[in-house]
Amino acid sequence: MQLSIVIPLYNEAESLPALHDWIVSVMDAHAFFYEIWFIDDGSKDQSWEVITALSAQNKAVKALRFQRNYGKSAALQVGFEAAQGEVVITMDADLQDSPDEIPELFRMVTQQDLDVVSGWKKVRHDPISKTVPTKLYNWAARRITGIHLHDFNCGLKAYKNEVVKSIELYGDMHRYIPALAKNAGFHKIGEKVVVHRARQFGVTKFGLNRFLNGPLDLMTVAFMGKFGKKPMHFFGAVGLFMFVLGFGLFAYMGIDKLLIHHTAERLSTRTDFYVALVAMVIGVQFFMAGFIAELIGRNSSTRNHYLISGKIGQ
Repeated sequence: MQLSIVIPLYNEAESLPALHDWIVSVMDAHAFFYEIWFIDDGSKDQSWEVITALSAQNKAVKALRFQRNYGKSAALQVGFEAAQGEVVITMDADLQDSPDEIPELFRMVTQQDLDVVSGWKKVRHDPISKTVPTKLYNWAARRITGIHLHDFNCGLKAYKNEVVKSIELYGDMHRYIPALAKNAGFHKIGEKVVVHRARQFGVTKFGLNRFLNGPLDLMTVAFMGKFGKKPMHFFGAVGLFMFVLGFGLFAYMGIDKLLIHHTAERLSTRTDFYVALVAMVIGVQFFMAGFIAELIGRNSSTRNHYLISGKIGQ
């Protein structure tokens, strides 16, 4: 199978028929062998009934329905697990992503041998309350991940099948799939300017919590990519630095009291005494956090799980 199109959705009954018909027209025009996976993230409207009717019309339509709303990352995860196509395309169900972009995304993956192609909504039809924070978020994501994409959170993306089978999404990690792919060893990441259309039906499903969750998830991705299998290298280094800093300050105060000024002043009356004490306590806490993380990781079922890209012999 050439293409798997994975579409997470929540309360998008009005847009689904038009989206389906648009995708089918593009697939037929290019003679693609395809499947469409609608992932209903616990919709409360008639989305599932609409999908059921579409499936009766078109055998390429497949679907999964969550019992309740779990979020976009969960929907994409189960869609990735089900996808069988050589190339996996993701897009939103609100008709803001254009299916006309799919053939070129497919070509970039198959002919340019890119692992991931991310859409770039260069011209956006969103309010300024959404566009300005998005620019700041994308700038921070570029600096932290080292991936030079203009639009990390664009829902329209294309992947090789082995990419989506090699990553795991949870929480709100769908924003950072290119970074997760890079951490998994897929470094050929490209970008394509795509058309962004104004929403025709319903309302956006993303609230103000994304402004808090986004940066926190970005820090998680950056940390896990570098220290996921060796947390002591981070916590231990910070802990050792803080402990040595505090101990060194204690040593300096002791030498200053006994050998330089010969003062009778008690160390506990000095401000730097408490600075040194706090530094040592923090250092021990960081070290113990690293030690506990190593113990947890040692008992993890995925501790020695590594992605293999080739093998010769037995």
